[in-house]
Amino acid sequence: MGNETCSLSNPTLFLLIFLTLFTSTNAGDIVVYWGQNEREGSLTQTCNTGLYKIVNIAFLAIFGNGRKPQLNLAGHCNPLSNGCKSLSIDIKNCQKKGIIIILSIGGGVGGYSLSSNEDARIVGDFIWNNFLGGTSRSRPLGDAVLDGVDFDIEVGGGEVFYSELARRLFQSQHRGNKKVYLTAAPQCPFPDQNLKSALSTGLFDYVWVQFYNNGPCQYDSSNPNKFQKSWNQWISTVKVSKIYVGVPASLSSASSGFVPTRVLVSQVLPFVKRSSKYGGVMLWDRFADKQNGYGRIIKGFV
Repeated sequence: MGNETCSLSNPTLFLLIFLTLFTSTNAGDIVVYWGQNEREGSLTQTCNTGLYKIVNIAFLAIFGNGRKPQLNLAGHCNPLSNGCKSLSIDIKNCQKKGIIIILSIGGGVGGYSLSSNEDARIVGDFIWNNFLGGTSRSRPLGDAVLDGVDFDIEVGGGEVFYSELARRLFQSQHRGNKKVYLTAAPQCPFPDQNLKSALSTGLFDYVWVQFYNNGPCQYDSSNPNKFQKSWNQWISTVKVSKIYVGVPASLSSASSGFVPTRVLVSQVLPFVKRSSKYGGVMLWDRFADKQNGYGRIIKGFV
């Protein structure tokens, strides 16, 4: 982090940053994932940083195919003993600050799949009643009403049925009195096979593409064209209001695809901000960002 901060003193880079700030008309937001490392701090602390507009609580890691849906929030709390209900206070505190709090379903570890459209509707109703505007005696995160659902489907199994899950969740908002945001985190190779069906519904508000752990489309300073080609394909094909650039917040938080802050600011952002669909930057994850200060460094340029 120290080297990257010092690099901002370079006169040429400073000029590039200045031009980026004052020639771009598309301002964006920072999105972050929270919940997979207890050392990242509390949800309230995360929101109090003032860095993020959207926080994804990760993950509802078990669901579908007759499984009892279950949260996995690493060491933060134990949902099996109702230990996560206290998070309702944190969620409400964040929402009072205007921060959108979303439940992310899926993740990189198996334990979820959908077997049919009926199964998708059952999962959708569970999410509505336990995390959104419905009612349930369990409600793992207490009585707080989350703002939406993020599809981070990285494990195969019933891909075609996620479109029905999206439709069910979209329809469910008509039973409540607030909007239900639908977001997704596809891998950058287009189309994402696990989310192709869901994204084809046109019901999603925001998509943050994972431009990491994917050599053919992640950013590479020696060959920026592959990233640019992928970005253009996403913004021109997917029917969504905003698309975000997903990057790791530290070198160790992904196997590949880390983009130094100075490179993101001077090379990536000027390109993606040309699009009216540009929404901002998604960071994986809060723990890495806390350690590395990535979001703090780029905040003024996103």
